[in-house]
Amino acid sequence: MTTARLRYGRASLAVSFLVQGVAFALLVTRIPAIQDRYGISDGLLPAFLAAVPILAGVGSVATERLVRRVRPSRVLRWSQPVVLLSLLGVGAGRELWQVAVALGVFGLSVGALDASMNMLGVSLQRTYGRSIMLGFHAAYSLGGIVGASLAWVGARGGLPLFVAYLPVVVVLAPGVLLASRWYVDGERPERSAPTAPTGGARREHSVSFKLLLPLCLVMTFAYIGDSTVSNWSAKYLQDVLGGSEQLATVPYNIYMVTTLIGRAVGDLGVRRFGAVAVVRVGTVLAALGFAVVAVAPGAWVGMLGFTLLGLGLCVIVPQTFAAAGRLAVERHGPGASDAAVARLNIFNYVGFLVGSPLVGVVGDLWSYRGAMLVPMVLVLVTLRYARSFAPESDRYGDGHERPRTADVGRGSNGL
Repeated sequence: MTTARLRYGRASLAVSFLVQGVAFALLVTRIPAIQDRYGISDGLLPAFLAAVPILAGVGSVATERLVRRVRPSRVLRWSQPVVLLSLLGVGAGRELWQVAVALGVFGLSVGALDASMNMLGVSLQRTYGRSIMLGFHAAYSLGGIVGASLAWVGARGGLPLFVAYLPVVVVLAPGVLLASRWYVDGERPERSAPTAPTGGARREHSVSFKLLLPLCLVMTFAYIGDSTVSNWSAKYLQDVLGGSEQLATVPYNIYMVTTLIGRAVGDLGVRRFGAVAVVRVGTVLAALGFAVVAVAPGAWVGMLGFTLLGLGLCVIVPQTFAAAGRLAVERHGPGASDAAVARLNIFNYVGFLVGSPLVGVVGDLWSYRGAMLVPMVLVLVTLRYARSFAPESDRYGDGHERPRTADVGRGSNGL
């Protein structure tokens, strides 16, 4: 039975995802304006852009350690306003060192925010006992659309970055602090004196990268696909498929809208058909989307490919977080879920860092049509690991799983 406390917790966390989508979109869509404001050269810009996900990975690692002592809800409560204030700082400075500091703070705090936000989402889904994780990421997608729209309004009106960002931060920062009153943390392990070296809290946090490796690969490849769309869709449609400059802005918008639609209905699909089936269908749709983009004779067929990409890729990341949390709980108990999510979150940034340069290098050495086949092949690897998205009792026979006798008398999935 769903209590009012859980419903409020779910709604407040959805607000956090939405606000994060707004903030991130406001940053990435105004990169040309940031570059112009601070006189960042084309040669130096990639270093600034790479620093944000690298520092976000550092923030995620730090959050894994922090949540051993502090509940994820507290990390989220204070990291989100910092993200918003650092965004304002990006628009407020005038010297190069000032934007470097602001982006550094943004990167570190967004890593803590992403990790803690998904920790709460995974634990809340476990408490609900049904799929709700895709709904949170749908809120993020909606926030991205809102943020991109606000950025367009600011750019069209010729507003300075600080003036464009200030009303958003003034409204959203108090809003997320208010919503944070209703965050719901997951079950925590009881702290007791361990009776053996493997007991107690130490065992709760013994999640290894080896255990999570299939899901880490899936996360990386999904974000390589996502960054390919975000960084190359406009250039590809215009330079390769012959679309106009105005038409070249459409594919990413289509991708964002279809991502929102897919995530909005995705939880229903998981409840009806199971996570494995939904991830497999999403993987096939994403691969088909890249294939259509690669062979498209013109811009309109290319946009069909980007539509398929949005519908396919959108389900993979939320389900990967959910699967990592469930696998950690099945093996090590409730306290291990947060560590698993924080470690998996790092590969979000790895994929983002690798995706754009990878397509650029392949495109320069071969062709940009051929470059679209690289993320297609990588995304298809998800099919190899699709069973990792099932509860442990459904995964016997997989080479990574333990014999069935190990769980005799354990109950249903340990949940």
